[in-house]
Amino acid sequence: MDITARASSIGTLADDTRRALYEHVSAQAEPVSREAAASAVGISANMARFHLDRLVDAGLLETEFRRLTGRTGPGAGRPSKLYRRTRATISVSLPERRYDLVGHLLASAIERASVGGDPEATVAEVAHEEGRAIAASAPPPEEAAAELDRVSAVLAEQGFEPREEDGALTLANCPFDSLAREHTALVCSANLSLIGGILEGLDCPHLRAHGEPHDGRCCVAIRPAV
Repeated sequence: MDITARASSIGTLADDTRRALYEHVSAQAEPVSREAAASAVGISANMARFHLDRLVDAGLLETEFRRLTGRTGPGAGRPSKLYRRTRATISVSLPERRYDLVGHLLASAIERASVGGDPEATVAEVAHEEGRAIAASAPPPEEAAAELDRVSAVLAEQGFEPREEDGALTLANCPFDSLAREHTALVCSANLSLIGGILEGLDCPHLRAHGEPHDGRCCVAIRPAV
């Protein structure tokens, strides 16, 4: 889900009735029927169904079907449609941050380093592997697309906001901003290895990732190999 879709999902909660339904469903330990949700917020079941289904369309709720009586077989009645909060996490930040990604990298590195090895080298190794995985999962590029364009498309999806300047890419946004400010050497090293892995995974031998600390933008730039 891109940032526009995530923002749209959050915007769905601007409606007071919809927000009340979402808050009620989220507070329950078990999935909720539309009748129970309607009673809780003081609206009709038909109106509740309309708003609950809009919350499902927005990715904020999930549904399941189950007979509430517990009976099975003929005469048990049709299963009820039940609503629960989605298991997915939806957040919006501008500019985009990817603390989930850097958290995954550092947790994986800690696990790997616990059985031996230098922690900083392990972080770089894990980040490089993650970069290759990101490249492998990227949509196929257009035929004959230039290396710089292919890299730019993937980095844009990861929130780096690439900008082309004289045949190179600078990155206007650091998705790991607050961590990079507090743990600059570690996070910037991981970032450099991550982007290096993306370049390798995209098979871009004519480009290199360079560490170039700079106020107000990511510490990595992508330039032609020399």
